[in-house]
Amino acid sequence: MSTRIESRWIDNMTFEAQVNGHSITIDADEAVGGRNLGPRPKPLMLVALAGCTGMDVISILGKMRIVPEYFNVAVEAEMTGEHPKTYEDIRIIYEFRGQDLPMDKLEKAVALSQEKYCGVSAMLIKATGIRHEIRILD
Repeated sequence: MSTRIESRWIDNMTFEAQVNGHSITIDADEAVGGRNLGPRPKPLMLVALAGCTGMDVISILGKMRIVPEYFNVAVEAEMTGEHPKTYEDIRIIYEFRGQDLPMDKLEKAVALSQEKYCGVSAMLIKATGIRHEIRILD
């Protein structure tokens, strides 16, 4: 299966990407010639990671008949100082709230996502370290 996206230059540093029939405006910071009309490309990789693993975890938990009242995936990453600037030390924080959230089941769902199902994690782990943390919120 092949995937194709389009990223058409608008002007200055602004591009409009077409992804699965949806438009995403991508732009740079004003300090480097952009107009701040959309997110930067590198943080969108972190969005892809959060979305990929989040969908896995919620699907796996559903099969275990565990439905959290609240679920959030936060991704934090440090940027290297030298060009090409890349992310290093990516940390995924899985936040849950709800009744009957057995930690062993949450850990299993996260592990299956990270080790077997999430293709974004599989690609990024080849380039940098990825750690994760599970938090059950009050």
